[in-house]
Amino acid sequence: MTTVPFTLRIDAAVKKRLEQEAKREDRSAGYVAQQAIRAYVEAKERARAEIRAAEKEADKGVFISGGAMDKWVRSWGSDEEQAPPEPDIAPRR
Repeated sequence: MTTVPFTLRIDAAVKKRLEQEAKREDRSAGYVAQQAIRAYVEAKERARAEIRAAEKEADKGVFISGGAMDKWVRSWGSDEEQAPPEPDIAPRR
């Protein structure tokens, strides 16, 4: 992996905590910061992909009504707990 310099300003208290964490891990503060930034970027990318997938699914127009969801949720923990509802809203064809 090719690395390139990257400079940023950071709150002094956060820098101190970063350095303490790096010391505990026997790593450099730069390495720990790089891992944290990588994890942040990957999490954002995963979230964006999940949102795109949900939007595609929503574009199909098939949903579970609020009433059906409410009925199901109200059954939780009761002696007559219901199975999750099936979609009951679909686009007109």
